[in-house]
Amino acid sequence: MKQNLLLTLAISGLCFSASAQKVKYTEYDLNNGLHVILHEDKTAPVVAVSVMYHVGSKDENPDRTGFAHFFEHLLFEGSDNMKRGDFMKIVSSNGGQNNANTTQDRTFYYEVFPSNQLELGLWLESERMLHPKIDEAGVKTQNEVVKEEKRMRIDNKPYGKFAENIFTHLFEGHPYSWQPIGSMAHLDAAKLGEFIAFFKKYYVPNNAVLTIAGDIDPEKTKALIAKYFDEVPKGAEVVKQTFELKPITKQIIDTAYDANIQLPAIMSAYRVPGMKSRDNKVLEMVSSILSGGGSSRLRMKMVDEKKTALEVGAFNYTLEDYGAYITFAIPNNNTPLNDLLKDIDTEILNLQTNLISESDYKKLQNQFENAYVSANTRMIGVAENLANGYTFHNKNTNDINQELETVRSITREEIRDVARKYLNKDQRVVLYYLPKK
Repeated sequence: MKQNLLLTLAISGLCFSASAQKVKYTEYDLNNGLHVILHEDKTAPVVAVSVMYHVGSKDENPDRTGFAHFFEHLLFEGSDNMKRGDFMKIVSSNGGQNNANTTQDRTFYYEVFPSNQLELGLWLESERMLHPKIDEAGVKTQNEVVKEEKRMRIDNKPYGKFAENIFTHLFEGHPYSWQPIGSMAHLDAAKLGEFIAFFKKYYVPNNAVLTIAGDIDPEKTKALIAKYFDEVPKGAEVVKQTFELKPITKQIIDTAYDANIQLPAIMSAYRVPGMKSRDNKVLEMVSSILSGGGSSRLRMKMVDEKKTALEVGAFNYTLEDYGAYITFAIPNNNTPLNDLLKDIDTEILNLQTNLISESDYKKLQNQFENAYVSANTRMIGVAENLANGYTFHNKNTNDINQELETVRSITREEIRDVARKYLNKDQRVVLYYLPKK
């Protein structure tokens, strides 16, 4: 279920299409504070029902990490009106699909159904919010599930712990310093009352966005939403902590060892602004120039021409408070790791020194614009993007339509200046990621 930060993450970034129609929507609040967003699209008889809770690993007690991700699993356990384990059976037996994922900043649940099952999707999510089954049996079951997930996705996966090693340094003093999977020791030590208290604090309607996208009748949908969600009691106001980190002013170097790999890797990571920042969008473009596709600068230079790297990349890992701009390379032909880092640094310096050509700029704009359509072709994608706008952009749901304008307005000079501002050697963490013998 959980989305993981993987070494082979796609690096193309957020992208948008010039021919895209604006996403139309309506939005309103229930009396209990639940924000509702509706998007009608009758091109296919499908509906996506989603709830985004503004809670992630950032909101955890440092002595009880992993709670938000744990709840991603726990809230599939059932409810007062649903037997344990029946949630997914109900979805699949009615032609639907469902899943959930957790980040440092939010938890996202969804179902995609044939549109005649809209009411079922609303009932399922209201059950999850109103009276889920949180008991010792469920906690024990999901504890084992999470431990197995950690073994598969992190402990036993090649390069699976690189983010853990980088974020410890990059975000020291901030909850981003630990990963959403959290500590198994913390979960083992937690009492049932702590899980119940975490649910009551964060999984409340006034800390959530309900987004419905697809083949719907908006007025009938509003009536169904009232039927299933009006009774959910409002929770106490959720007050978010704020964290101000001191700038990194000296390069931090660390070494990690991984028994699951045969080839070493070298990574560098820079702390950059969070998702509200315009500079964050510019950094997405920097990523595309450096490693977005076969004709990108790093791939052509290091993989195709010099053949010093088997894999190389750069990506902007966007979070709410801050972001992490990460580069990585895996050597070919026993190329020294420092040589790989030198080549990456050379291409970054080139971006910091010279404007990209007009033709490259036009190509970059086209890449970003042309993917706007694909970003919003699936109803669950539209639902998530609408919810993201409200949750992370000062309640501006229309961010989904404004991102294209932002991308079009970014200049070649901004690309150079943002690379200069954030991607400097004395502002980064360098990680040597080596095989454990």
